[in-house]
Amino acid sequence: MTTTESPRWFTSSYSDNGGECVEIATNLTASHGIVPVRDSKNPDGPRLDVATATWSTFVSAVRDGELPA
Repeated sequence: MTTTESPRWFTSSYSDNGGECVEIATNLTASHGIVPVRDSKNPDGPRLDVATATWSTFVSAVRDGELPA
């Protein structure tokens, strides 16, 4: 999806593992229905635009321990 609005990136406050993190930008959720995700070590690299509903399902699965380790 092409947008003129810039993502406002942030890393979770739970991320304290030496830079092995992803960043997300939730400011595009309401206006574009996506949650952009990128590698914090490569901010100029590719990003993945995840549909808002898919992101919510993923976060719930992580929170509930439903994903294999």
